[in-house]
Amino acid sequence: MSVFDKAKAKVEQLFGRAEQLYGESHGDAAATLDGEARRIEGEVDEETAEREAHHRPDDDGLAGAR
Repeated sequence: MSVFDKAKAKVEQLFGRAEQLYGESHGDAAATLDGEARRIEGEVDEETAEREAHHRPDDDGLAGAR
């Protein structure tokens, strides 16, 4: 993932957290759930980006055993 995708995931987390807090403070269950869903989706996107950045497709794990 590019830097822009990582930034988009972080913005999604922050926007979701803001919406979640708005829902909690105003007693709006729909906003709370939607905000939580957006926050979690952003976290998943960020974790996926980190995993892809550290993935080595040419490493079979047997380099030291040969």
